[in-house]
Amino acid sequence: MTIVERFLNYVAFDTQSAEEQGRTPSTEKQFKLAEYLRDELTSLGLTEVEMDDMGYVYATLPASAGCEAVPTIGFLAHMDTSPYASGASIKTRIVKAYAGGDIVLDEAAGIVTSPTKFPELLDHVGEDIIVTDGHTLLGADDKAGIAEIVQAMAYLLAHPEVKHGKIRVGFNPDEEIGEGAHHFDVEKFGCEWAYTMDGGEIGEIEFENFNAAYAKIEFCGVSVHPGYAKDKMVNAARMASAFVMRMPQREVPECTAEYEGFYHLIGMEGGVEHATLSYIIRDHDRAQFEQRKAFITSLVEQMQSEMTDGSITLTLRDQYYNMREKVEPVMHIIDIIKDAMEEAGVTPKVRAIRGGTDGAQLSFKGLPCPNIFAGGLNFHGPHEFLPIPNLEKASEVVINICRLTAMR
Repeated sequence: MTIVERFLNYVAFDTQSAEEQGRTPSTEKQFKLAEYLRDELTSLGLTEVEMDDMGYVYATLPASAGCEAVPTIGFLAHMDTSPYASGASIKTRIVKAYAGGDIVLDEAAGIVTSPTKFPELLDHVGEDIIVTDGHTLLGADDKAGIAEIVQAMAYLLAHPEVKHGKIRVGFNPDEEIGEGAHHFDVEKFGCEWAYTMDGGEIGEIEFENFNAAYAKIEFCGVSVHPGYAKDKMVNAARMASAFVMRMPQREVPECTAEYEGFYHLIGMEGGVEHATLSYIIRDHDRAQFEQRKAFITSLVEQMQSEMTDGSITLTLRDQYYNMREKVEPVMHIIDIIKDAMEEAGVTPKVRAIRGGTDGAQLSFKGLPCPNIFAGGLNFHGPHEFLPIPNLEKASEVVINICRLTAMR
């Protein structure tokens, strides 16, 4: 089976995760892909294949003869897709030898992916590119990563002349809601270090990410007939709107880049009696991250002090931290990635993630776990696309990492 066929098989599964469900996986449908992967890994010939009761899939590629003393390493990818765009009934199309210019996804609906808005398209002129019909995301985040890992394992099984140590594979649910690593069994995984295949453009190496927190602000008002509401009504929806306007207006995703942090309003609902705001808070710098959390806490306290009736309640929880401090002491694992990329003809590009990855949480659980490109672009929306050479090169990098680790 080709790597493209594997990828297209995986995106046929709707694995969209969901916030605040109180269970793992957050959506039952993620089990379907987990079961498929468990069976596929078994049929390929991997050992110690299992799926636990929360949908985490683990498997082993045993060490080559004579390589038993090589450090055990792992590769991980997540099965879920973003809650913010549909992942159901994905319709894919391969644009052959992309010539530049617009890619029409749905002519009737006027949905077009244009290099005017997405200039990164022009880096892939002449390449075959997988796109959607413009009504769902594609799911390259992170089913491309899954395909790359599985294809690499299949290659190593078929080519015993390529020597490698023990390789562990792990696939998990709920990364997109920041919970993918919560129940990942690091001890059972048994690796000295690992890599997530969950980055974007070809060549990316990431071992620095946002510190992340989630905030929910609930507003309780007082409902009174509007004809008799003077000095009595407290409108929770208006309170929520006032809160939004008192937040820093330029410290938002659409106005920031590189190492600049932000507050991102991801949900807003309510009426007179009750309203809710949901934010994610992000910053690469730990001290500034703590300041951001302190600001939102102080704003809640300030608005509450100004009120005579009604109430505001803040729920604030950390999600993950910047993995850099856990990877820097073992930088040889980054050197291996760079060499593996160069041998594949890929130029390494070290960058900081403007987001998070399961590797961040895993690094703080004792498993140093930098992130490697998976090859897709424009994640979490209908303009997501995947250049096929990116997919193929990422799988080659996985193979090279396994081989180079054994050589060293």
